[in-house]
Amino acid sequence: MLRVNIIAIDVLLQPDLTMIGKSRAVNARLRENFPAGYELDASHAPHVTLLQRFVRAKDFDAVTAALTKVLVAERPTELRLKTKGYEYAVWGRQAVTAIIVERTPELMRLHQKVIDAVAPFSVSDGTAAAFVGNEINPTTIGWVETFIPKSSGENYVPHVTAGIAKEDFVKQMKAEPYEAFTFKADGVAIYQLGNFGTAAKMLWQNQTSEPRR
Repeated sequence: MLRVNIIAIDVLLQPDLTMIGKSRAVNARLRENFPAGYELDASHAPHVTLLQRFVRAKDFDAVTAALTKVLVAERPTELRLKTKGYEYAVWGRQAVTAIIVERTPELMRLHQKVIDAVAPFSVSDGTAAAFVGNEINPTTIGWVETFIPKSSGENYVPHVTAGIAKEDFVKQMKAEPYEAFTFKADGVAIYQLGNFGTAAKMLWQNQTSEPRR
């Protein structure tokens, strides 16, 4: 299945149709400002990251086995999630824009248990070859390398990345009144990452997950 030694993975929640529709609407606005930006589609799937790591391809089955035990106990599809606004980070000179999700005790517990399950199989020093695509920027590689501790635990910011645009446009969008909404997760999957941390290629889906629409 995997022809590389090390892969960059994203263990993620697959959002329901409510979030998919909202994130695609935001993505359309971003692409109006920056047409070269990516569209949310099968190779740029909307998602809520739980963990990003480098793992050895030969350990992938062990990773999924460990995660399955966590998911049986935590029942992530029963989580109720709520958004609270937009945020962005500048990657590769563009503003990667996200819909921020509130941290709840249940989500944080799931986040930590996923970290613990994957920890024995995590490795360092991944390269661009671990990702999908040929134009992986250094910021993307560094993000996965340092996800723990820079983006985990107290630093964990659950979100759905909606796309990229010019920073001044995203600042204006962020200043607009924001209408929060709630959504749920249809399931959990592992994707191989692409540039800008996109969920580029599905590698595994928990068998209790709802079919993707």
